[in-house]
Amino acid sequence: MDMDGRDAAGSIGATKTSFGIVEHIRDHDASGVSEIANDLGISKSTAHNHLKTLAGLGYVVRQGDEYALGLKFLDLGDHARTRHALYHASIGEMDDLVEAVGERGQVMVEENGRGVYIYQVKSEQGLQTDSHIGTTVDLHATSVGKSYLAFCDEKRRKEILDGELTRLTTKTIGDRDALEAELATIRERGYAFNDEERITGMRAVGAPILSDDETILGAISVSGPTTRMKGEWYHTEVPEMVTQAARVIGIRATYS
Repeated sequence: MDMDGRDAAGSIGATKTSFGIVEHIRDHDASGVSEIANDLGISKSTAHNHLKTLAGLGYVVRQGDEYALGLKFLDLGDHARTRHALYHASIGEMDDLVEAVGERGQVMVEENGRGVYIYQVKSEQGLQTDSHIGTTVDLHATSVGKSYLAFCDEKRRKEILDGELTRLTTKTIGDRDALEAELATIRERGYAFNDEERITGMRAVGAPILSDDETILGAISVSGPTTRMKGEWYHTEVPEMVTQAARVIGIRATYS
């Protein structure tokens, strides 16, 4: 590491530490100086100095002996998602889709090999899980992610899948050949299923959002408990509604 705190790859250690602290606070809702120092392997004085700087900038707030994320992150998060044309193109269509299906819907884009939800809407009976706007998910374990993988170009797909396929449940596809076979089926029929592959007890139907020239822009899905997402309705009617909504969103995103 050089005198500016950069390692051989050009990364700045202090910046990594600051974001490590921010993510620690996010994961624990609020964190104290000693807890952060112990978990991140840094001194209490280093943790305190970073927290003091972040607080001065408005990105964390002190609550007694702990620190929580500041609302200033809302501005950054809103700016990050609204820069996507899909966000604006999806809102009305996803609202209508969720009203028709009666569950929960989400819009996903890929970034750094992960799926990121940029919009989510839930019906009155829709089941909320651990996902929310900004949640990142494994592409191979979700219907939105498999829809994206099936329709992105082969080179990008290989880059994303270069490594171990993490098994999140007993039904997650962890074998590369099995996944490639399913992606071929998804390309043929135009939509993907998630049968308890990310969360036990939850199913989903996803479809790719394609531009006018068939470029993959993202994907959408609707998800719900296995007690309701079942039978002919789940296997035929919901896919028809999801693929139709994805086509409309693709057109809107292309020409907006």
